[in-house]
Amino acid sequence: MIFGIIGLAIAFVIGQAVSKLVTAFVNYIVTPFIGLFLPAGDLNAAKFTVGHSTFMVGDLIGNIINFIIIAFIVFLAYKQLSRFKLVEDKTKPALTDKK
Repeated sequence: MIFGIIGLAIAFVIGQAVSKLVTAFVNYIVTPFIGLFLPAGDLNAAKFTVGHSTFMVGDLIGNIINFIIIAFIVFLAYKQLSRFKLVEDKTKPALTDKK
């Protein structure tokens, strides 16, 4: 491991900041845009009713969008780190020197 505990702490802080940015992006840009196409005008108010039960699915959809964006950012970060050989790729077999 190259970075150790300090690298882990830095990654955690940066991860929290990225999470806040993505959450703000979803809440203030994506959700209102999707709300333009909904009858209620707000994704968070999206719901459907079955019998006497009402299912509030708007927040769930917003959180799913949030998760997908964060997972994509983590995937891109990992790809860049592995490209510059800063992380070890466990999916490829290790090369061994046999003499």
